[in-house]
Order: sequence, then structure tokens, then C-alpha cells
Amino acid sequence: MQHRPLGRSGLRIAPLVFGGNVLGWTADEATGHALLDGFVEAGLNAIDTADVYSRWAPGHRGGESETVIGNWLRGGPGRRDKVLILTKVGMDLGEDRKGLSARWIERAAEDSLRRLGTDRIDLYQSHRFDGDVPQEETLRAYERLIASGKVRAVGCSNFDAGQLRAAIDVAGAAGLPRYESLQPEYNLYDRAGFDGPLRDLAIREEVGVITYYSLASGFLSGKYRGRADTEGRARGGRVAERYLNDRGARILAALDEVSARLNAKPAEVALAWLIAREGVTAPIASATGPEQLASLVRAVHLTLPAEEVGVLDRASAV
Repeated sequence: MQHRPLGRSGLRIAPLVFGGNVLGWTADEATGHALLDGFVEAGLNAIDTADVYSRWAPGHRGGESETVIGNWLRGGPGRRDKVLILTKVGMDLGEDRKGLSARWIERAAEDSLRRLGTDRIDLYQSHRFDGDVPQEETLRAYERLIASGKVRAVGCSNFDAGQLRAAIDVAGAAGLPRYESLQPEYNLYDRAGFDGPLRDLAIREEVGVITYYSLASGFLSGKYRGRADTEGRARGGRVAERYLNDRGARILAALDEVSARLNAKPAEVALAWLIAREGVTAPIASATGPEQLASLVRAVHLTLPAEEVGVLDRASAV
């Protein structure tokens, strides 16, 4: 499988990243290990997680996903060298455990390394912008982690164009590591936040882009057609509030049309659109069972003809 460069970091990833937010949440540990086995066997190599996953679930404190991944890494010889581990810091874990101060980054990195059972994080990402901490302080903390060998490269998530531009400028002026990747919310429905200045900046500065909510919380799989379909689902409330409208229906109709012609599932087409999109290195997508995982793998090998891309572009235009 062809791997793509992630910014200028020297890291190369397959064109789809496993979303580890489900691990220890909607996928228990045994299921998660089986999914990770299948993911690697398919030739894919990057796993995205965060220290905060899955603090939102009842009885969870955060770190559950990293713990599942760490147990999987320890469970088989050579696993660590087959994958790149992408994790994040900055979201609220309670008390004073949040933000992008040097103090917290250095402590959080040690916590993540312990849960992951590894000596290095391949990509350590600022989970969201922290306006209370100077960007230089954050980047200097990352510089120390890179110098110690505990982190190989750094990225950011949920930054807008101005915040990313400022971070790149600070890094250049001070000779500090720059953010080599950006993780925005981006999919066929949610285009406005990335298309435009942020995408242009990422392309111009050769910043890798790893999209999250790549299937719009499952909406682009086509399994949510009305409010009744969302009842009792972990992400049903978000889907009902955000996507069940005329524009969402138009996008699903286009996905149905293209999927029928290509003999593929809507989710596969939606991911293939992202994989082919200029400026996108790889979408993140989650699976909670073998059938979903097989579908993700098929998406990597699905090529969309230009006319089908046009159908999707027009239906999803903002």
C-alpha cells in the first residue's frame, strides 16, 4: 500500500487512519485488539487517539483508549514497529490537567507514554488552541520532548488559519519544531471550516492534514435517514441536530447515486472522496466490528472517477 508523507515530519502514513476514540468505549478491549490486528494486516499503519478518550463515557476518566492500545502493543512481538501512534494533549481531564502549558504537556506526555507502554509517541498533537499560553512556550515543551526522543513530530488539532499561521511563524522565528500536521473536522457535509484559508495554508506550507469526523458521526454511512434511526445511538443526538436537513438529504442522495454506480457503500465513497481531496493526507475513521473495518479497507482501494467527484462536490457545496 502506498504511504503518504505527513507534512515535512519524515513520517509516512497509509491513506486512512484508525480512529481510536471507540477503543474502550463502543468497542471493548477484546474487540479493539481484533480490530487493530485486522487494520495492520490490511497494510494500514497509523492509529489516532488522545489522552481524553473516553472521558465522556459514564465511569470513565480518560486514558481508556490509550490503555487499550498499549495492551495491544504489548500483546504481540513487533507490533510497535508496524504502527505509528498519534495522540493528543490539551483537553480537560479535570482539576489542573488541561491546556498547553509546558508544565502540563511534559506531565501529560509521560502519562500517555505509560498508558501506551511505549518509549515514543510518533505524532504528539495539541488537541485544541489554548489562548492562555504563548505558542512559543508550547513549542519549546515539544522541542524538549523531541530532543529526549519521547516524541518524533508534533501536530495540532482544531486550529483555525490564523492560529496555525501564527504557530508556524513562531516556530520559524525561534527555531522551534513546527506543527507538521493539522487535524480539522472535515467531511462531505462539514466543509466550511477547512475549505478556504485553512486548506490553502496547509497546502502552501506542506502541513499534513488528518481529518476527523470523516463520516460525520456515521451520517455519511447512510444509516441515519430520519430521527427514528438516531434513537438509542451513541452519536444519534448529534446527527439528528446537525445533519437531518435538506442539505444532508441532498448529500445522501448523491452518495446513493455514486455508490450504486461503483458497487460500493456510501461510507466507502465518502472516505474515498476525502482520500482523493487535494490537501488531505488521510481521513480518520473508526470501526467497532469486522464488517465496518472491511468497509474502511475497501475505501482505501476505491478510485472515484472525475465525474463522480463532481457529483459529490456539487451536492455538498456550501
